[in-house]
Amino acid sequence: MKVLVINCGSSSLKFQLIDSITEACEASGLCERIGLDGSLTYKPTGKDKMKLDLPMPTHTEAIQYVIQYLIDATVGVVKSLDEIGAVGHRIVHGGEKFTTSALLTDEVLAAIEECNDLAPLHNPANLIGVEACVTLMPNTPMVGVFDTAFHQSMPAEAYTYGLPYEYYEKYKVRRYGFHGTSHSYVGKRLADLIGRPDDYAKLIVCHLGNGSSISAIKNGQSVDTSMGLTPLEGLVMGTRSGDIDPAIIDFIAAKEEMTVSQVTDVLNKKSGVFGVSGISSDFRDIKHEAQKGNKRAQLSRDVFCYRVAKYIGSYVAAMNGVDAIAFTAGVGENDYYVRAKVCEYLGYLGIYIDAEANLVRGEEREITYPDCPTRVFVVPTNEELAIARETVEVLAKN
Repeated sequence: MKVLVINCGSSSLKFQLIDSITEACEASGLCERIGLDGSLTYKPTGKDKMKLDLPMPTHTEAIQYVIQYLIDATVGVVKSLDEIGAVGHRIVHGGEKFTTSALLTDEVLAAIEECNDLAPLHNPANLIGVEACVTLMPNTPMVGVFDTAFHQSMPAEAYTYGLPYEYYEKYKVRRYGFHGTSHSYVGKRLADLIGRPDDYAKLIVCHLGNGSSISAIKNGQSVDTSMGLTPLEGLVMGTRSGDIDPAIIDFIAAKEEMTVSQVTDVLNKKSGVFGVSGISSDFRDIKHEAQKGNKRAQLSRDVFCYRVAKYIGSYVAAMNGVDAIAFTAGVGENDYYVRAKVCEYLGYLGIYIDAEANLVRGEEREITYPDCPTRVFVVPTNEELAIARETVEVLAKN
């Protein structure tokens, strides 16, 4: 069976067409800078990669381009959409309603929509992807794979906020965590790389991109993660503020004559490295300007790296040690400056980066010297394969 995996992020859309038997990828691609100028990278396996600048004001246009090229007579890999047996969708927030992947029925979609206010940048985009696929492939089963599922193993002391407990009882206000498919996939691979079973290792996975999160994985289970009730908590990100003093919301609202909702919109869409730098939410743009001497661009990079290092340190404490650390996702896999800068803070763990080994982009590699007691790796994530596996498992049960 061929599984089309759709992975909609806040400003990007990854896709792969995967043979579920061989787990071979038949075509893959990436829509980037959605909402900005837009581009599509499309790679049929065994053929040349194509990169096209295409207008993508929303995720709807991005999905339409993906479908168009998959069935194209010249560069497509299927003759018609009937060859695709299922579509697996990344769904960011399932609240406490979804602890495992699920077949996307009308009832399930309605329940996901109820979680939209918990992930305002992502869940609506995820649902747009589902809607576009259902319209074009009405007889093909759709499966939702939830970012929050992997982190359901967190103990109560990790997911409970210091708020009146009635808010958890009535509204399920708690830390949920996100990027679960990525953290699970990379954690398992990291355990393999250090030669230890994933149920007997202390690992930290740094998923760094436009949206970023860090997880502490102990004995194969997530025991803590940086994102919280929504993907706004945690690290400084592309447009998201990450952790702030909650009183700032009321302070800014009063000073700027804004509503709480308007301030929250600023925290989600106008903050992070974009807000600090005043330039862009794209880390490549930030890097370019920093190299030209732009001080705010450099400051935004330094703030980002400092926050990553702080979270790593806190998770070392939470697990009482760490065996290995992985950098993954767009920034983690490709930005050697960020990796080196973060690791400068981690000398107390015996981490020393091999500068030459660290000059890697998008390839699996150890970047610490061989005798370091704590090893650091670049591990490309493959959320799409993880989603395809989950999709097949759900269909087998239904």
